[in-house]
Amino acid sequence: MSYLDAVVLGVVEGLTEYLPVSSTGHLTIAENLLGLEVDAPAVTAYTAVIQLGAIAATLIYFFRDIVRFAVAWFRGLTDAEARHDPDYGLAWAVVIGSIPVGIVGFAAKDLIEGGLRSLWVVATALILWSGVMVVAERMHTSYERRGLVRGEHSVTPVDGLLIGLAQCFSLIPGVSRSGATISAGLARGIDRVTATRLSFFLAIPALTAAGLFQSVQQKDDLAAFGVGPMIVGIIVAFLVAYLSIAWLLRFVASNSLMPFVVYRVALGLVLAGSLAAGVISAT
Repeated sequence: MSYLDAVVLGVVEGLTEYLPVSSTGHLTIAENLLGLEVDAPAVTAYTAVIQLGAIAATLIYFFRDIVRFAVAWFRGLTDAEARHDPDYGLAWAVVIGSIPVGIVGFAAKDLIEGGLRSLWVVATALILWSGVMVVAERMHTSYERRGLVRGEHSVTPVDGLLIGLAQCFSLIPGVSRSGATISAGLARGIDRVTATRLSFFLAIPALTAAGLFQSVQQKDDLAAFGVGPMIVGIIVAFLVAYLSIAWLLRFVASNSLMPFVVYRVALGLVLAGSLAAGVISAT
């Protein structure tokens, strides 16, 4: 892998990790166009490792919030009065919501890194999950009309569990982790900014675990790419992801997910057409 490849993949990872367009899907497309073998162990491992850059961006951007939630959670474990703090419930939502994707990701690891690493899967998921996002938007609009939209202080562990279950679908390339979690939050009647922030918080344990697991388990495969390109990919992903987080929070405050839906469907159709015409290969 060249340093230019590392920069390109870092930009793609940082730009798409938190936008509801599927970072894995875009990385798979980028890897294919760069001439990399998308289902090779080293390539899938590299993809997971550079996610650590995006995670670092999340940790820094939301550092104060993370500390606040952690303090509330630990206090609530021993102090019954502290359990009335809304931050305690939100912290539990993140903890509980992070469990399902870890279990499913570990159990289906071979399928995720093998059979699902196909651009046909990406194209199909981009289109089909867009329908889920449309349904979530309509449900949220219904909540808004009835004045039932909830804020951050009303997030419960049940919300975390259901959103966490939705996050499992993001293991399919093309679905999008943020697309799955934000949609689930909207469908639960949580306001747009809170649903997006919760998506970021749920990303921390999920992506950190995936990145560290891959870096340890496949360190020999990663060695083939060299330390330099890996560091470059992580740094670029961090810088671009930080900017993406700031932009997305401003965008969702007053906009729906529909622009992303249009983009996803268009990309999915173009990708499917290119595959059918033999312009690009599926793996």
